[in-house]
Amino acid sequence: MKLVLLDRDGVINRDCLRSVKSKEEFCLLPRAAAAIKLLNEASVPIAVVTNQACVGRGDLSEEGLEEIHAYMKDLLKEEGAFVDHIFVCTSADPAHPCRKPNPGLLLEALKMFNVTYSDVVIIGDDLRDLEAGKAAECHRILVQTGKGSDIVAKGLPERLLPVGIFEDLFEAVTHLTQVSL
Repeated sequence: MKLVLLDRDGVINRDCLRSVKSKEEFCLLPRAAAAIKLLNEASVPIAVVTNQACVGRGDLSEEGLEEIHAYMKDLLKEEGAFVDHIFVCTSADPAHPCRKPNPGLLLEALKMFNVTYSDVVIIGDDLRDLEAGKAAECHRILVQTGKGSDIVAKGLPERLLPVGIFEDLFEAVTHLTQVSL
């Protein structure tokens, strides 16, 4: 893989019912920083691709979102890990081209990192992450943190297959670094 795309809420940090709206609500999931560090050590670029409609709805300011992301970066740095870029869609409009399940954020990442879809994997916890990955023709992994375990229990739609399914980000990244890199 030449680029790993990570959804944020439910993959890197604990998901909140109505979005993470402050750094106090932001909590890294166990082993998430260690997973990101494994990718860093393998020299694989990492981009976060996240919907943050809470900004578009007026529940969180742009500055508040930037503060949350700065805090996330600080927490990762304390663990010796980092992400290369964060792509955010703040629109609450489901038709917005960058709002997952639409592929806009992923296509921006592919362009910025100058990679093709076959060299990219998206790791998410929601069907919309997988749908965006399918639309951008990227490899897809579902983690069972966040909403992922409910999705696995209901069964994945055949149209999104193949999808790798792992317990959490660490298990997914361990598999990727052993098999693909």
